[in-house]
Amino acid sequence: MGLQSFGTDLNTVVFGASGGIGAAFVAALASDEAVARVHAVSRTAPDGGGTVRGHACDPLDAVALERTAEAIGADGPVHLALVATGILHGEGIAPEKTWRHIEADAMTEVLRVNTVAPALVARFFLPRLAKGRKSAFAALSARVGSIGDNRLGGWVSYRASKAALNMVIRTLSVELARTNRDALLVGMHPGTVETALSAPFRGAVPDGKLFTPDRAVAGMLAALDRMDAEASGKIFDYAGERIPE
Repeated sequence: MGLQSFGTDLNTVVFGASGGIGAAFVAALASDEAVARVHAVSRTAPDGGGTVRGHACDPLDAVALERTAEAIGADGPVHLALVATGILHGEGIAPEKTWRHIEADAMTEVLRVNTVAPALVARFFLPRLAKGRKSAFAALSARVGSIGDNRLGGWVSYRASKAALNMVIRTLSVELARTNRDALLVGMHPGTVETALSAPFRGAVPDGKLFTPDRAVAGMLAALDRMDAEASGKIFDYAGERIPE
């Protein structure tokens, strides 16, 4: 069905466009008749074509972000900005099973990527959200970032980074409401998705709960389409159900 509540001639932005979920966001938006432009952003510029324009930008580089925001702003106000970046594991980084596994460098990198980067993107793109009509900024959060829902422990750095992101979203939503009452800022939990991020951890996923990127993205976009400014500052899953902070 595509986006309906945002209007038409939409100028959209996807950070993390080269990842599994980010690429699915780009494809979904590019096929939506309401979308005039999809700005696909990653550290290496993705291929463009049609309504898609690729940009190279490190989301932890404020100078590059400002330059990218200005380039995208040349196409007018932004109606939908999506941040699909994130890290769970990598070289020297793995989810901690016990406090004995906490390492300063690994934890700092997870917080940089999962919390600081979306906050910096918000710094430059929240002011560019369209006014006088619905617009939205959404960043990928995670159910394991919920403090109220944490009963298993473990995954200290990842949980902390997403909980901190949730606080960033709540805090910035207060300021956004003062300057743009029709805009919303939310976190979205995509579920467990068939991407490189989830690859080592799929064995424990219940049947029917491992989603393709296309399915996860379709759910998140449909949920965003149903939201209004009252949702701002909150965290939701792929079905639009609220997750406790």
